[in-house]
Amino acid sequence: MLTSIADGILCCLTGKAANLVMPVGSSQPADAFEFVEVKPGRVLRVRHIIPDRQAPAVTEEDPSVSVHCKRKITVYRNGQLVIENLGDVLYSEILQCQDGDLEPCSTVEVELADYKEVPTSPEPKPVPPVVGEQKPAPPPRRRRRKPKRVVTIDSEREISSCKGTHSDVALFFVHGVGGSLDIWGSQLDFFSRLGYEVIAADLAGHGASTAPHIAAAYTFYALAEDMRAIFKRYARKRNILIGHSYGVSFCTFLAHEYPDQVHKVVMINGGGPTALEPSLCSIFQLPPCVLHCLSPCLAWSFLKAGFARQGAKEKQLLKNGNAFNVNPFVLRAMMSGQYWPEGDEVYHAELTVPILLVHGVHDKFVPMDEDQRMAEILLFAFLKVIEEGSHMVMMECPDTVNTLLHEFFLWEPDMSKKDATKTDPVPANGVAIQTTNNHTDK
Repeated sequence: MLTSIADGILCCLTGKAANLVMPVGSSQPADAFEFVEVKPGRVLRVRHIIPDRQAPAVTEEDPSVSVHCKRKITVYRNGQLVIENLGDVLYSEILQCQDGDLEPCSTVEVELADYKEVPTSPEPKPVPPVVGEQKPAPPPRRRRRKPKRVVTIDSEREISSCKGTHSDVALFFVHGVGGSLDIWGSQLDFFSRLGYEVIAADLAGHGASTAPHIAAAYTFYALAEDMRAIFKRYARKRNILIGHSYGVSFCTFLAHEYPDQVHKVVMINGGGPTALEPSLCSIFQLPPCVLHCLSPCLAWSFLKAGFARQGAKEKQLLKNGNAFNVNPFVLRAMMSGQYWPEGDEVYHAELTVPILLVHGVHDKFVPMDEDQRMAEILLFAFLKVIEEGSHMVMMECPDTVNTLLHEFFLWEPDMSKKDATKTDPVPANGVAIQTTNNHTDK
């Protein structure tokens, strides 16, 4: 603590940031990582595991299901967003009622995040009845609203089961602010043992990646271009993106940019489908030297808010994952650079890829209703709730998370209506919600 304060005072006096580049140690050997130069002088540490697969005796392609996605998104000037799912095949399959009937289409109405509801005028007082027969006056005609923007989606998508034995499948893991690729240690080991090719990278300024001393290097667009370069370098025919917290935004960006290559997406505690905008009243707006002095308090706060329990096991997980172990300048620039106005509700509603949402009940960073709102906006999403998890749920409950992810990778839509087994009851908006208890998986 005293060392941190002394370094912070030295930083304020000299105007230089201490320990700008902080390479981290890892239990993995040095040859287990690759260092990719995404731009001149901008190098990211990448863990890339290609499993040893036995060549199959007969090369047969897995049958895929062709899904017709048709959707109309209307944005009105009063801030209302109306989403009409126009009877696409997969959505009808997900919208199974408890009695087995199928709904051909559905409409979802939501309010935009920046829309403030205006109180409506009170109902007029009833007019006293007049003696004699008199027909009641017809209700006043409502003025027809004019849409501000209309987006129509009409596309075909191939969805199939993604197994570890498939050489054309790759898994990409993206961490959030303050993390590193080491937070995915359990997932990388688990899925590589199942035969999956896995890729995870340290964001700029995190882990062992280079940390430029310029705030522009940590904007959303700069980091998104880094992830684009990593994706283009390692992408296969079918790719699955797994993001955590801020990393979910980069997965959404890639799924939007490469709809034919991104096969499925997993969003872990990613929050609602709102445009990113940095908070002007955040503690992370303080000067880096002040943040350096407060780093022990920030690390303790992250431990308390990021984990459901704060015992020795959680502290060791935090240390092993090199989470929240970044330079104060990088941390401040990352939080200030979260500006992405394009990533609004309409942007997310345009996605046609199957998405799994994983949420830890005890998450103090992302409220439950934000992930529920995300599930309502997306075309077809499955929301899984882990009762004993918090923000770092993939580290707290690795077995549960790995099982959920693997089941989602193997999932494919069953187009047979008569012989299909009944799934969990889902509400009318097509969102499948399931609560998972970690104890049941042990």
